[in-house]
Amino acid sequence: MGAITPPVGVNIYVVKALAPEIELGTIFKSVSYFLVACIISIIILILFPQIVLIVPGMVQ
Repeated sequence: MGAITPPVGVNIYVVKALAPEIELGTIFKSVSYFLVACIISIIILILFPQIVLIVPGMVQ
């Protein structure tokens, strides 16, 4: 999430360097969908920690 959120947003500035004709605001707006998906994923993992613990539970 840190790579796509302001103020750092390193990946966003890389995209801006590759496509200078696209405005920075447009890139931030487009990335907001991925940010929402990341936040929803984190909320699901917080609500259902068993999802995270499936693989470590198989090790035993």
